[in-house]
Amino acid sequence: MSKPSLPQGTRDFNAATVQKRQYIFQTIRTVFELYGFQPLETPAMEQLETLMGKYGEEGDKLIFKILNNGLDNPQKVTATAEGFQKILEGKNTTQITERALRYDLTIPFARYVAMHHGALTFPFKRYQIQPVWRADRPQKGRYREFYQCDADIVGSDSLLNEVELTAIYLTVFKQLNLGVEVKLNNRKILLGLAQVCGGEDKMIDLTIAIDKLDKIGWEKVAEELDRKGFSAEQQKIIQSYLEIEGSNESKLEQLSRLLNGNESAVKGIEEIQYVLDYHAQSGLAKNLVADFTLARGLNYYTGLIFEVKAIDAQMGSIGGGGRYNDLTSLFGVPNVPGVGISFGVDRIYDVLEEKNLFPASVEQNTKILFFNLGEAEAKEAYHLMETLRAKKIACEIYPDKSKFDKQFKYAEKKGIPNIIIIGSDELSKKECTLKNLTTGTQQIIPFDALATMEF
Repeated sequence: MSKPSLPQGTRDFNAATVQKRQYIFQTIRTVFELYGFQPLETPAMEQLETLMGKYGEEGDKLIFKILNNGLDNPQKVTATAEGFQKILEGKNTTQITERALRYDLTIPFARYVAMHHGALTFPFKRYQIQPVWRADRPQKGRYREFYQCDADIVGSDSLLNEVELTAIYLTVFKQLNLGVEVKLNNRKILLGLAQVCGGEDKMIDLTIAIDKLDKIGWEKVAEELDRKGFSAEQQKIIQSYLEIEGSNESKLEQLSRLLNGNESAVKGIEEIQYVLDYHAQSGLAKNLVADFTLARGLNYYTGLIFEVKAIDAQMGSIGGGGRYNDLTSLFGVPNVPGVGISFGVDRIYDVLEEKNLFPASVEQNTKILFFNLGEAEAKEAYHLMETLRAKKIACEIYPDKSKFDKQFKYAEKKGIPNIIIIGSDELSKKECTLKNLTTGTQQIIPFDALATMEF
């Protein structure tokens, strides 16, 4: 038998890792609820037609498809080589697959809104914390199974929603003690650039190429633009666009000059300025950066787009999102504007670990270990332990009567800071020996005084 292993891009999490992840989840969840968002969960799998065509050609190839089984419909289990070839090309055939694991939380949310819009109160604000799956090539910070934490607002065009969502980013990362930049761009600016460089129909090709800038550099981007039919003069404009630098104010001025009053670009610039102005008053603007290289190559974005990068960390984006004004029309419900953000918990975890930013208390669970020194002693320890648990003090008893050394090592390996020893002498006097393993201090405590102590 071969050694047990995991699928590439997936991981097991031990207790210490789970506790750290829960610290991140709880921090994000608390801020979401502070801003009035309500929780939602959707199934791990969706109908394939729900997901396909929503993430662009490259995104479609990364969707994990689920093979039909004989219980679904025996007539469809007649897979052919031609059908599998379609699947490998990112296409589909219902003979082989009709369902898939969700790629993100946004499209399932749009599907939910479309199905339940008659019963929802708009603006509808929801948050969702669940795993997603992508058939990507695993590497540092990129996994095939990972969690997303999303917050979305649908049913409102107001840019106050974008202001609030950027504030949520800044609040969460402040609480995590992690310095970040929230980068802002606008798909209307990218549309304006496409219009200046040949026409609206080049918008998707342009954003896909720009989205690769960080990974492949300008020369490779230029080669891709050349293959997509952008002329040398158009590429020069795009390069000038990507090389805009300076303060936020200076960047917006340079962009206005470059795109020379293009109507779509003007609107996009105004929307970025709106968000920056609001946060100038709150003192948070220093963490917001206008970045025109930001493209977020997902077809459904229509307005402001966001991306979060940790300062001084070797990691890609740890959050992103944007405005999608007509996403539910994909499911037959038009005219429902929306905007949302997502936190990449797995990458956030890696950055916090790299920078040693997790509080020491995160990994502590059990506060007290009761030693087991015999049947009568264990019964009294169990009674005292139940009293402490009723006061929300986490404790446990060693299950077997064992040598002191073995029980001490158990406490040390688990990082339990306190031990309580009840031997025959202590039992007769109704008292126990409490020892703090961190400081080495030791004291005798009456049974009835134990529950009044702070641990």
